[in-house]
Amino acid sequence: MKTSQLHHFVVAAEELHFQRAAQRLDISRQKLTSSIAAVEAEYGANLFDRGAAETRLTRAGERALEDARAELAKPSTPPPPPPRPAGGKAKASKGKGRAPVVKGEPKPFPKRQGR
Repeated sequence: MKTSQLHHFVVAAEELHFQRAAQRLDISRQKLTSSIAAVEAEYGANLFDRGAAETRLTRAGERALEDARAELAKPSTPPPPPPRPAGGKAKASKGKGRAPVVKGEPKPFPKRQGR
């Protein structure tokens, strides 16, 4: 479950009105409803009693609210650093290769052997 979904649930539980909660979170009501549906699916129970006159938390919703607040109060741990690639530093070759060609300079030729 994502922390954003928990945050949406906590705000909706505080407001007990989905439209005001969506305005407070600055998201659409559809997104708020889908976040709450995801939290309800995670807990496996209805967290809100949506009546015609008012919206209330169920017993499962009250327990979920306590759990969500505790989860949001925990400090977030940073992700572990990515693993370092295997191997060490690249080494220069020790062979006798040609010197690099420099523009405007003559090509290096092997020295002639004297007689």
